[in-house]
Amino acid sequence: MSRIEWSDEMKIGIAVIDGQHRRIFDYIKQLEGVEESNRRETVAEVIELMLDYTLSHFAFEEALMEEAGYEYLEVHRGTHQAFSRQINALKQRFGSGDDVAQDVSDMLHAWLTNHIMDDDKSYAALVKSKFSLLEDKKGGWLSQAVQRYFG
Repeated sequence: MSRIEWSDEMKIGIAVIDGQHRRIFDYIKQLEGVEESNRRETVAEVIELMLDYTLSHFAFEEALMEEAGYEYLEVHRGTHQAFSRQINALKQRFGSGDDVAQDVSDMLHAWLTNHIMDDDKSYAALVKSKFSLLEDKKGGWLSQAVQRYFG
């Protein structure tokens, strides 16, 4: 498998979402690095951090789409739920002693790349037209949502 790399073509043009996507890619790179060490406890820690962050990202993204009135929110939410089921199955395998680091890395790489390039880009224009994301004042909807989902 080739190493995962973030590229500017993966940007959807919403800075906060692009930053979250990049962070998820960074977690995948970190997972690729620790899987080579075969340290199960370190792999477990990275998987848990990455998955927790990814699920928070999904919740934030869905709230953003809902606030913007995105008509395909339920379809998008369905793709997030399908992803969550896949991840939970991998977590169960890991808990049973299987070495799933490569499977998690491969699945996340393929899924997130496709999801970002297709599904996420489909809502970007609407969200950008509804929010002035670069000028959001402290205490506005966007900054409150970021605080709520990411502390």
